[in-house]
Amino acid sequence: MSPLSVFLIMFGLLILLITCRVPVAFSLAFAVIPILILEPRVTPLMMLLRIMRSYESFILLSIPFFLLAANIMNKSGITKRLIGLSKSIVGVLPGGLAHVNIVVSMLFAGLSGSSTADAAGIGSILIPAMIEEKYDRRFTVAVTACSSVMGVIIPPSINMLIWGGVLNVSVAALFLAGMVPGILIGLSQMILVLFFAWKRKYPVEEKIDFKNIVRHTKGSLLALLTPVIIIGGIVGGIVTPTEASLIAVVYSLLLGLAIYLSLSIKDISPLLLKSAKLASLSLFAVGTASIYGWVLAFFKIPGFIVNTIGYVTTSPIGMLFIIVAIFLVVGTFMDTIPAIVILGPLLRPLAEHAGIHPIHFAIAGVMALSFGLITPPYGLCLLIASDIGGINCMDAIKEVGMFLLVMLLVLSLIVIFPGISLFIPKLLMPQIF
Repeated sequence: MSPLSVFLIMFGLLILLITCRVPVAFSLAFAVIPILILEPRVTPLMMLLRIMRSYESFILLSIPFFLLAANIMNKSGITKRLIGLSKSIVGVLPGGLAHVNIVVSMLFAGLSGSSTADAAGIGSILIPAMIEEKYDRRFTVAVTACSSVMGVIIPPSINMLIWGGVLNVSVAALFLAGMVPGILIGLSQMILVLFFAWKRKYPVEEKIDFKNIVRHTKGSLLALLTPVIIIGGIVGGIVTPTEASLIAVVYSLLLGLAIYLSLSIKDISPLLLKSAKLASLSLFAVGTASIYGWVLAFFKIPGFIVNTIGYVTTSPIGMLFIIVAIFLVVGTFMDTIPAIVILGPLLRPLAEHAGIHPIHFAIAGVMALSFGLITPPYGLCLLIASDIGGINCMDAIKEVGMFLLVMLLVLSLIVIFPGISLFIPKLLMPQIF
């Protein structure tokens, strides 16, 4: 079979299955079945071995631990403490609660590494509060969903852990590279909120009170140390990402059980079950995506793509825009984890061909795929926020489009100016450049 025919069969069947509402993880596995039937060189045993090999990466063990840490933080009231701190800092701005929503997402992203945990945890508190304060439901859902995207951009990030494990890229460097882009996303959203607040006359939440800021900072300080411990330990070479994820669990348990006294022993079992379910979905997708990606590699489709697209441009910026466009399209109908497992190795030869640094390629890819969390038909964070807000996700699509536009502008800046994302890694980890 030719690479083109294999690619068309697998990609066409994948799109068909996803359109028919078959879960992505199963769609990836089913899309390979025609190749098993038509190509005698590919056997079920080879597929099974490929799945087992995909789980040999020690870094994948960090996924359930980071998800567990995020769930513990939500349950133990850390989210409410971060909301109080954010309200004391940015509540003075027009559209105060919307700004609080964004700032809390930035802070929570540094604790959890999960956008869905961000959307569910913060959304369950702030969406009802914003609606009660007469914020438009569509705007409320849009700002909650779009700000939660920072959960997989600002470190620690589960998507960066997957990228580092699959493509053998330094996770510490990826974490450092995600800091500035994540902050820029947040600032751009806050500027847009100011525009909405001015146009719709949204209220100011509270006046500046430095004593209140100090009080909330003291109450949140131990929680805010979490990203310092995790990222500092990884970058400093003290712990691996997997060990850091376990430390995050122990630390969040310590805060909830012994310091804040907001968590009880009986709460732990349901949290373990919830985290296990979420992790199993992600890790199952890693296994099926690895089969899909392996078949593509078996038929030398990455080389076919390089030969087909590589001649279009040799400019690193031009090539990265093409790669980002592919990530953006795929992110609209596929979860980020299987997309990374498939597209990362598939598009890496294109990035290497154009001389794009692996860290720059990774950050652009993670950002582009994360935008799929707010774009239908996948749009998981948008679906979560819409469900909490009690509206159809398509009702908020106009407001989401406005936020997405400013986020795409930030992504374009990251593509055009590599130094924005690479500055901190170059400063702290010059040995990888």
